[in-house]
Amino acid sequence: MTFTHRFNPTILREYDIRGIVGDTLNAEDAYAIGRVFGTIIARAKGKTVAVGYDGRESSPDLVKALVKGITESGTSVKTIGLGPTPMLYYAVHELKADGGIMVTGSHNPPNYNGFKMMLGKRPFYGEMIKGLGRMAADGEVDDGKGSVESHDIFKRYIARLLRDYDGTALNVAWDPGNGAAGDAVTELVRHLPGRHIVINGEIDGSFPNHHPDPTVEENLEQLKAVVREEGMDFGLAFDGDGDRIGAVDSQGRIIWGDQILLILARHLLKELPDSTIIADVKASQVLFEGVEKAGGKPVMWRTGHSLIKEKMAETEAPLAGEMSGHIFFKHRFYGHDDALYAGLRFMQAIGDAGGSLDAIYDALPHYVNTPELRFSCSNDRKWKVIEEVRDRLAEQGADVVAVDGVRVNTADGWWLLRASNTQDVLVARAESMCEEGLTRLKASLKTELEKSSVTPPDDL
Repeated sequence: MTFTHRFNPTILREYDIRGIVGDTLNAEDAYAIGRVFGTIIARAKGKTVAVGYDGRESSPDLVKALVKGITESGTSVKTIGLGPTPMLYYAVHELKADGGIMVTGSHNPPNYNGFKMMLGKRPFYGEMIKGLGRMAADGEVDDGKGSVESHDIFKRYIARLLRDYDGTALNVAWDPGNGAAGDAVTELVRHLPGRHIVINGEIDGSFPNHHPDPTVEENLEQLKAVVREEGMDFGLAFDGDGDRIGAVDSQGRIIWGDQILLILARHLLKELPDSTIIADVKASQVLFEGVEKAGGKPVMWRTGHSLIKEKMAETEAPLAGEMSGHIFFKHRFYGHDDALYAGLRFMQAIGDAGGSLDAIYDALPHYVNTPELRFSCSNDRKWKVIEEVRDRLAEQGADVVAVDGVRVNTADGWWLLRASNTQDVLVARAESMCEEGLTRLKASLKTELEKSSVTPPDDL
């Protein structure tokens, strides 16, 4: 049978494949992804792919089509059912699969869905995703008849998470946001010392209580209220597929992704001094200075979970993280982003430091900064803007870190401008030790945007 398929180009993204179900993404796409990915696995001398899915209403139909495509390429499938994305990552290791595909829309609205992939134990992203699209359009696939095996690894996954936790009893509120991590969180806390409350634990792809993105403050309001009303030590929140974490202390103050990473790094560096700790270019200077002060080697790298994983493999870093709440542990773990595992290590770090996240937060340096500012810019234009700004700054002799866009260091602090890898937007951020400095940094950034004929966002 002749096979060719053309994807809507908007769904082939840098780190995954993602689109609107019934509009830019459908079951035929899922079948094509399976057919091509199964071929890629087979040509790499692999035999099996692990497949899991999240709690969205569209996921079961997409999984069915995906599995059909994989098996008709001649590659076999090990299904693991419903759960968080990190459980799929774990399954690739535990089941000795040659690759993995997770059907998930992550933290996107309910009408979205998508696919996160692993080739071997490494992320499948960037040029590899583009290549998958070309193979589908060219009909470059194998024919065969693979088998399907069902594996119930849920209990093994929970046991693996718990294996590295020997902390003191803490009182913690947990909010999986009705996402795919709900069942795992509910089971996990049954085995932990202390008092634990789970809210929004029922997996519901319509996300009836709030959007499952812990980097947005309004999505943490319910968790803050529970922590305060129930007198909990702190709260943990997760995104729609359980690979990103957020936290609040007992007063409801948000602990952002780079602050979580710093707390984890300090704890790890006591055991592994002089280790490399990686953070993305959006992270606070407090993080990089704090890692160095704690005896580590901070490395600033490009934003994107796949890019961070590759840098970890290159540098053999035991820990890495992103401002967005992706936390990656290679130390005692597999090097992928598992927010539940990160939550347990966070609890361990807090317990070992005396049990008060409030005290840890109070002792951190606190700079003033903007939130992540995102504003529209066409795909062609956004990269050219970065080049123009970078060239002008070079002529000025500015202190610039250019690993991902431009991060400009001044006496006032720093500002960042980068192009998103997944959307037609520019991303900006600025941080200073004082409000006056932040005002000057924002003015400098605004000037650079205007020089490139870009309208600055209203909140800059």
